[in-house]
Order: sequence, then C-alpha cells, then structure tokens
Amino acid sequence: MTRRLAAASSSTIGIALAALLLAAPAAAQQQSQALTVQKLTADVYSVSGGGGNSGVVIGSTGVIVIDAKTTPVSGKALLDEIAKLTPKPVTHVILTHSDGDHVNGLASFPAGVTVVAHAGAKHEMDAALSGGGRGAPPADHMPSQVIDGSGEHLTIDGVALELHHWAPAHTSGDLVVYLPSQRIVFTGDIIATTRPDPLIHLEKNGSSAGWITTVQGILGLDADRFVPGHGELQSKSEIQARLTSATQKRAQIAALVKEGKSLDEIRTAVGDPAPAAASGGGGRGGGFASFTEVVYRELSGRGG
Repeated sequence: MTRRLAAASSSTIGIALAALLLAAPAAAQQQSQALTVQKLTADVYSVSGGGGNSGVVIGSTGVIVIDAKTTPVSGKALLDEIAKLTPKPVTHVILTHSDGDHVNGLASFPAGVTVVAHAGAKHEMDAALSGGGRGAPPADHMPSQVIDGSGEHLTIDGVALELHHWAPAHTSGDLVVYLPSQRIVFTGDIIATTRPDPLIHLEKNGSSAGWITTVQGILGLDADRFVPGHGELQSKSEIQARLTSATQKRAQIAALVKEGKSLDEIRTAVGDPAPAAASGGGGRGGGFASFTEVVYRELSGRGG
C-alpha cells in the first residue's frame, strides 16, 4: 500500500511539474507582451512594450495608430489597450518604417484598416513578403495608402498630421509623424534611445548623412515632445544632443577614412567597444552594422 501511495504521489508530482513547464512559456509570452500606456494629451497616447513604441491618436469617430508592434500577440495587446481608452474603432495605421517590430502586429488589426506608409517602406515590405513573409505583415494588411516624395499634410478624422520624409536615414522609407496642434512628434527608429548611436539599415538603403538631415528636419518642427521608436519620451534638447554626438562622430570617422585607416583602427580611435563585446561574437550589435561601420563603408567604398 505504501509503495502504491508513493507511486501515485510521484505520478501526481510529475503531472504537476509537466503542467508548470507547459504553462511557463505561455506565461512568459504573456508577460513579455505587457504594454505601458502613457497619456500625452487628452487624445494622444504612446504605448511601449511588445516591440517598437506605438502612438494612439483618437479622432472624432475613429482611432489612428502609429506603428503596430512585433507579433499578432502584441498587436492584439495594443488593440486591447486602445479599447480601454475609447470604444471608437481603429481606422488608420501609419507606419514609420518597415521593420518587423513595428509592422508585424498588423496581423491582428481589423480587416479593411487603412495602412499608410512611405513608398520606400512599401517596397521593403513587398520584398519581405515575396521572400517568405518574414519581416512583413500578411498580404491583406500591406500598405494601402502610399506616401511618395517628401511627405504630406493630412487631416484624418478631424486630426491634422504632417508626415515627413527628408532623406533615407534609418531605412529608405522612414516617415516622421508630426501632430502640429499637440506639438508632438513620433520619430520611429530615427531616434532609438536604447542605443548610443544611430542605427542605420544599409540593407534597406539607409544613410548616415540622411540620418543627420532627417534629425535636423525633426528639430525644425515646432514640437516639444518626441516619442522615439524605442526608449523614453525625449525633449528637443535631448534630440539635439544626439544629433551633435552623431555629427561629431561622423566627422571624426570621415577624417580617419581620409587618412587611410582601417575599420578596426577607426573603431579603436572613436572608442567603440570591441566587436565581440558589442555583438556577442558576431561583430555587429543585434546583427546590424554599427554606426562606425556604416559611415566607414559609405565613405571608403569598402565592404568593411
């Protein structure tokens, strides 16, 4: 009898442990999708977590979303948070660029939502979709309103917006979203405070010179609050400090390239961490070329 009880107890413990192990990933995923909503004005919010920062702008009859998070799960979490703010439906999504952590949550958005993006971002998303779908939302949630050239002034549901594109910067298809009445700017990943230097996607035809031009354009807007693609709300002085730092570093790299220095020599001279420390051994933080490497490759014409 004692052996039977012990066996039963062992079996029960095993089942309980298995249930805990199965539940752990789901719990971790749920926790990872926890979002934080920050009220900026009566009708404008920023939402962090679950991917890149998102914006929520409540219009007269509907809601405009700026960037849609990383996955269907985090996209759904964003919609759930919006439902707590207003019963109005989401009618428009504006994409600041084509990166998956800003667009793939579209999979959970309602059918028929108007998706606004720059032509360069649309091109990059089309390429991702045709390449197997990684880094792109479903085909029925691709951009349906394309902004070409330098941008547009729009009124959506009674809300005045300016969508600016000064140059290829983070990617070829960046859009900076400016709310003039509220003096708020959503920068996308042009500004990402989780990194000390700008992140430029060379594979998406981004440009360090274009990044400088774009941030100069951002600073020219009559705004006092800037929602970055990643990180905390920024002031104009904080944006200016990032521009000054990047401009000075780019000039230093340019001078070293002119002297014929190698990429490794330049990294040392500008005080970058060793490639292994920056990326865990791959030489590129997060799989992307560092700002130093981007500038070196642009100015030297070498592959790095």
